[in-house]
Amino acid sequence: MRKAIVMGVMVLTLAACAGGDRGLRDLRSNSGGPDEFQVNPVNPLVLPSDLSNLPAPTPGGANRVDPNPNGEAVAALGGNPAALVPAGIPATDSAIVAAAGRNGVDPSIRQTLAAEDQAFRSRASRLSFFGGRDRYFAAYARQALDAYAELQRFRNAGVATPTAPPQ
Repeated sequence: MRKAIVMGVMVLTLAACAGGDRGLRDLRSNSGGPDEFQVNPVNPLVLPSDLSNLPAPTPGGANRVDPNPNGEAVAALGGNPAALVPAGIPATDSAIVAAAGRNGVDPSIRQTLAAEDQAFRSRASRLSFFGGRDRYFAAYARQALDAYAELQRFRNAGVATPTAPPQ
């Protein structure tokens, strides 16, 4: 009996020390200080072998040690980072862009879709004013795909599905 009382007191002591979501509140800051997630590490400085043939500085231009996350991601996936075009459509994708835009392109498609999505969600979740928050997943629950049911359907149809994550 005494052992149970001691264990109960220890559990209550530990629960009292937890402090609810105090740890989460400590992570949020409105101080306006630097955001550690906005800091990108730069590449290491490299001393060129020939110091007489240095490139001229370009004010406002890119630095050789500046990070290039898109290029690094393409290189990590086995692609050619030099093939990245900073703006516009690459020549290799011109055929697919032409096929996608063969019936015309609406320049305000994002605003139209955002308005239609908001109207659908407000119709689908009429009681959202009680919770005071957006019920995105509840509104689209009927349209969600059951990945494992589709996997089984493909396997039953004879499609090779060698790997799938466990349920």
